[in-house]
Amino acid sequence: MQERPVAHAQFVLVMKCPADRGMSHRVTSLLSDRRCDILDSSQFSDPQSQLVFLRILFSVEDQAITEGVLRRDIGLLYPSPAVRWQLFDTRKRTRVLLMVSKVGHCLNDLLFRYASGTLPVEICGVVSNHRDLAQLVENYSLPFHHFPLPSQAPLAVKVAQEQRVLDLVEAYDVDLVVLARYMQVLSAATCDALSGRVINIHHSFLPSFKGSKPYGQAHERGVKLIGATAHFVTGYLDEGPIIEQDVERIDHAMSPDALAAIGRDAECVVLARAVKWFAERRVLLNGNKTVVLK
Repeated sequence: MQERPVAHAQFVLVMKCPADRGMSHRVTSLLSDRRCDILDSSQFSDPQSQLVFLRILFSVEDQAITEGVLRRDIGLLYPSPAVRWQLFDTRKRTRVLLMVSKVGHCLNDLLFRYASGTLPVEICGVVSNHRDLAQLVENYSLPFHHFPLPSQAPLAVKVAQEQRVLDLVEAYDVDLVVLARYMQVLSAATCDALSGRVINIHHSFLPSFKGSKPYGQAHERGVKLIGATAHFVTGYLDEGPIIEQDVERIDHAMSPDALAAIGRDAECVVLARAVKWFAERRVLLNGNKTVVLK
């Protein structure tokens, strides 16, 4: 099959490689030679890991330049396996699967942003271990998948439930799984299977205020700042690479309920930013940290 022309299409090229003084010059020269217009470029050199991170948004003006040609030429320019690069066609939106339990503020926020066109993703469906939010999802004409998981479920039941999630990921060709207040801990095997493709949101009190009532604990300790953290999920609970955080100042006059309301708003904003940046290919892993190129 003949590859279709990509004239006027936009692509994002992301690269990670050992420190190389001429890397950005070589790749921008290549794009210029192929009559591509660079629309945005960001770069970061990490002195600790000795790695360079690069993101370039560009458009193609020549009908003779196909995506296959671009991939071939970039591969020839950087044949070393030490140079890791990916090329994304911006016309193909990031395919997202959302997971949630009973608390719906993050889910509702993401669905609204998606429906209003401010979140550049394609939501494929929603998975929940409860039915509470089925109607909300159906209001957006999206598939709702109820995969129950009883409390204190035997390991075999948990494995089977997570396999159903992995089957959906494959069936929907999912790029990113978002835990929008999904109150179950994913197994290490599932975390490994989806490494770099699962984002979680939690209150910034961890690890100081663990458990089901972090805002009550925070109130008892008289904290002055509350917030939220979005991070990649790993086999180590709530210790994955952080993508985004934000905080809100509070005072002694606020009740635990008021703190929780402020915290919910922070969680929505932080999670939406993380998902958007992932979809725009701005988030690159750097060991146990992330580089977010803006």
